[in-house]
Amino acid sequence: MAAHNENRSLERNELVRQLADSILQTAEPLIDPETDRAALDRMTDDIKERLSFESNVLLNEVVTKFSTGRAPKGAEERPERTFERFGKNFRAQHMLMIVSVITLIITGMPLKFPELGISKFIILTLFGGLENSTLVHRVGAVGLITVGVWHLGYSFMARVGWRDFLLMIPRLQDIKDFIRTIQYYIGRKPSGPKFGRFSFIEKFDYWAVYWGMIIMIGSGLIMWFKEYFSKFLFDIGREAHSDEGLLATLAIVIWHFYNVHFNPEVFPMSWAWWHGELTEAEMKHHHPLEYAEIIAEEKEAIVSEAEKTAATGGSES
Repeated sequence: MAAHNENRSLERNELVRQLADSILQTAEPLIDPETDRAALDRMTDDIKERLSFESNVLLNEVVTKFSTGRAPKGAEERPERTFERFGKNFRAQHMLMIVSVITLIITGMPLKFPELGISKFIILTLFGGLENSTLVHRVGAVGLITVGVWHLGYSFMARVGWRDFLLMIPRLQDIKDFIRTIQYYIGRKPSGPKFGRFSFIEKFDYWAVYWGMIIMIGSGLIMWFKEYFSKFLFDIGREAHSDEGLLATLAIVIWHFYNVHFNPEVFPMSWAWWHGELTEAEMKHHHPLEYAEIIAEEKEAIVSEAEKTAATGGSES
């Protein structure tokens, strides 16, 4: 069995090589004759890499979906498979953060730009005065502190939280992915990088929130309980709170909102924040390495189960 699989793997690799060569030969009449040979060689390697990756993913899919005893009749009529990306615990944290941050922005930005007409409308008309606006702002602050403590506990005490926290740690591969993304955008690479569970964009989002919460909560507490701090610390806290609040607002509205709402691939929004799921097509497109890993694990489980069944049958006979 192992020798058979090895031979099939070698055959598949040879087919991948032949298909890559065929693609380049087909394109050769249209290629600029002055193109650097080294660039063509790199393109050949990229094509082989992509074909090899996709062939392995498709192999795992076929084994997983149609292995003996696992795929029911009419499987092709089933709705598209979904994968859980965020559990209920994490989604609840995110929803509390949404409410808290929006509350803080609505009640905080008018204080930074009090001369604007909309600021006066929010403070005087919407909330009925500065005292009420400040009270609502502090309610939002309590929500932000709660979600910060909640997420720390989730990250270090929950198995899934700890796994995701470790995967969120920046690595050298993230720098390589960033460089390849830029090269893809300017036409130097035929495709962008393939991401696992988290891309460098998502990691940037995540750690920006951590940094922002440390600054905002720390400076906010200094301003809230100013009687316990010196005027020097109070002045520093006020400036840090004001400037970081503006930076956080711009990051959310320009960066985060684009990625999860206005990006043409997800417009009007990615609903993963609500139901926590991605379709199979979305997984393949946005997180192909994670998808391949999940399918490979399922394949291994099926093969292991089949081997156990065969061994049990053999022993009974």
